[in-house]
Amino acid sequence: MQGGPQHGPVMVINQGSKRETGREAQLGNIAAGKAIADIIRTTLGPRSMLKMLLDAMGGIVMTNDGNCILREIDVSHPAAKSMLELSRAQDEEVGDGTTSVIVLAGEMLSVARPFLERNMHPIIIVRAYNKALQVALDVCDSIAKTVDTNDRDVLLKVVRACVGTKFVSRWGDFLCDLALQAVQQVSIDLGNGKKEIDIKRYAKVEKLPGGDLSECRVLNGVMFNKDITHSKMRRSIKNPRILLLDCPLEYKKGESEVNIEVMKDDDWDKLLALEEDYIKDMCSKILALKPDVVITEKGLSDLAQHYLIKGNVSCIRRIRKTDNNRVARACGATIVNRIDEALESDIGTKAGLFEIRKIADEYFTFIEDCDDAKACTILLRGASKDVLNEIERNLQDALQVARTVVQDPRLLPGGGSTEMHVAVKLLEESNKVDGSGQYPFRAVGEALEVIPRTLCDNCGADTLRVITELRAMHANGQNATSGVDGTTGKIASMDDTGVWEPYQVKVQTFKTAIESATMLLRIDDIVSGSKPKQSAYGEALASGQLAGN
Repeated sequence: MQGGPQHGPVMVINQGSKRETGREAQLGNIAAGKAIADIIRTTLGPRSMLKMLLDAMGGIVMTNDGNCILREIDVSHPAAKSMLELSRAQDEEVGDGTTSVIVLAGEMLSVARPFLERNMHPIIIVRAYNKALQVALDVCDSIAKTVDTNDRDVLLKVVRACVGTKFVSRWGDFLCDLALQAVQQVSIDLGNGKKEIDIKRYAKVEKLPGGDLSECRVLNGVMFNKDITHSKMRRSIKNPRILLLDCPLEYKKGESEVNIEVMKDDDWDKLLALEEDYIKDMCSKILALKPDVVITEKGLSDLAQHYLIKGNVSCIRRIRKTDNNRVARACGATIVNRIDEALESDIGTKAGLFEIRKIADEYFTFIEDCDDAKACTILLRGASKDVLNEIERNLQDALQVARTVVQDPRLLPGGGSTEMHVAVKLLEESNKVDGSGQYPFRAVGEALEVIPRTLCDNCGADTLRVITELRAMHANGQNATSGVDGTTGKIASMDDTGVWEPYQVKVQTFKTAIESATMLLRIDDIVSGSKPKQSAYGEALASGQLAGN
């Protein structure tokens, strides 16, 4: 950086740092966004390809889930890192559309490039993009249809459309049924038409290698990987009374270091007797409630075990907090923090069966046949860990889509038909936009066509002919449900194919893609800080000079 006429150059930024400014930074961001989109473009639609990824630990991941692929990729460009976050945000928010949002965001950046090269100001482009987003959301509102969430067949069709593009599409109906069953089981009606569906906390997926996929099921209750603490305890109990504890069933040790001086021979025996009396008193309070099963998150001493066996009570210790919460919700129990405060109303009586079963080399506790269980475990069986991991990823997407539809029952046609309908509408509306902003406004419509175009590309169809025909069909607001059949590559009505997507997923995709593109286009300066200097020893080690020592 130059100083005044009487001064030498003034260095403001460290020489070790790298800086890109103006047009160079903007075009670099566009190139990075497009590169990320190109990586996962082939994983869109029912004819999608799988990606094999080698993670940092040497494990192999095979998937076509956009979020999973991008999570494993290590990128250095700051704009590319920002793109990776989009997929994660989409997955957390609605659970589906993780590939679409990246492909769409990449295309939004790509169509902005010609305007930047013609020296159009980025703010004009951003303003036009935001205006186009509002029009797109209005069009989505106008073509959305509301469904009855109590109609199981309609919900199954929506979840099947989500699973149809995944690895498990062969067992689509079966997996959709599992997802729907789990969502309906954990759903709680809060009144005023609102529902609480906490699948993250109360619908646990348990993966057990071995067996066949047809053995997967949703338990009407919960299971966890624990065995009873003593072989003489009962392993199967019908209609059990379950007591859940959050406190240890052993003598309470001092929190700080305690020293006791024993002056007489029998003082030591008195101390031991005090401990035994404390545990005996604790167990007698538990046995007064007449439970059949006691489950605690903390430890269980041998002496407490002895008294509980005498009372014919089965015990499980050191269960996870999350599992304990699921058991409480399934069997209607309340987790007790102090045994002195345990009441009859805290006992869970809704479970129909408590049983310990051996699967492969592990023992599992099953609490099943619960009356109105509001928690569940989804038991997955499969040939190998890789298959099970992919099934779990696909099932999570199906669960999220089922939850989204139950909470917001509006649907939009899939197969690229919504994108094409919005694109045609934007091309019509662009003539009403004044000034140079109409060109980027129209470009948003052209960018949205990337979804049906990619569907055609991935199944080997004649892309140009199909897209031209589809554009003509959507002209003047007609044939809103006509899209690309991702399996055959031909134009089909989504009413016939049954491919409908949740309104929330589609709208979230548009919002995320356009808003992220506008954010990246407004960046005109990228400064990367220099790395911390190494010591002389560190430099010698890095250069290999100390290799011979």
